[in-house]
Amino acid sequence: MQPSYVAKRIGMFFLIVWLAATINFFLPRLGGQDPIREKLISQAALGGNVQAGLEEMIKIYNEKFGLNTPLWQQYLNYLGDMSRLDFNYSISNYPQKVIDIIAWAMPWTIGLLLTTTLFSWVVGNLLGAFLAWPRAPKWLAFLMPPLLSLSAIPFFLLGLVLIYLFAFHWRIFPLFGGYTPGTFPSMSVRFFKDALYHSVLPALSIILVSLGGWAMGMRAMMITTQGEDFVTYADAKGLKGRTIFLHYAIRNALLPQATALALTLGQLVSGAVLVEVVFSYPGIGNVLYEGIRSGDFYVVQGIIFIVIVSIGLATLILDLIYPLLDPRITYRRA
Repeated sequence: MQPSYVAKRIGMFFLIVWLAATINFFLPRLGGQDPIREKLISQAALGGNVQAGLEEMIKIYNEKFGLNTPLWQQYLNYLGDMSRLDFNYSISNYPQKVIDIIAWAMPWTIGLLLTTTLFSWVVGNLLGAFLAWPRAPKWLAFLMPPLLSLSAIPFFLLGLVLIYLFAFHWRIFPLFGGYTPGTFPSMSVRFFKDALYHSVLPALSIILVSLGGWAMGMRAMMITTQGEDFVTYADAKGLKGRTIFLHYAIRNALLPQATALALTLGQLVSGAVLVEVVFSYPGIGNVLYEGIRSGDFYVVQGIIFIVIVSIGLATLILDLIYPLLDPRITYRRA
């Protein structure tokens, strides 16, 4: 691979991150929302009256969060803070820092989504490959209607159905949360079992929907690959069906699926937002939802910036290792 191409791709990565980060800065401010004022007024309303000295408090907090400076100066400060992964303090949860909130929620999202995504990708691709292979067992054809139906259902909608059936009607699993209320999170077997028990329904809602999508995509690629000359030639040479299936058909059909997996993994930190909201799961998606609802600029900016960098890195790494996945791809000039 040419060094100039690598440098070009890295430069493009930083350009995309900068453009996306710029949009991330200006977009929340287009609505003209004043999060400091709204937060203090809502807190004062809880006491039944308007708190004295409210304007002075708003002025002090605006100065604390840097919202009293001109927009261009806020933008420059924002770029400097983002480069150091310093996302300032949370407006809604002051004096907690945004990076601490993200660090608390990140393991929950990664633990849930990384496991479910990899499991769905592996099982879904195997099912899709077998569905398209002429020599596969005939009973696999009966999986097509359920997979098609499930792939068309949004994560959160299936989650609501699962909550009604298994948490409300039959009461097999808990209704919400990542662990039993009142439990102190710790690195113990008991807490791990409790967290695993609470994650069953969110995981099922993601896996059941994702399986259909991965299987349908793989099936389409396998059907296309079976018509290629190299598969026909391998069959004419008398190679075993298992060899053709594993080393010729699946290997070439997996390339687009690998691309989709890399992009999906890049978005892990954003979480299945509505799934986490429906189940009140303490992940990044739920934190992002609460940040948007309360107008917490810094929480929203911090999470979206991490998502931007994650997707950009996933795309960059995938672009650089594509020649290793498929020797036919090269970035060298002829």
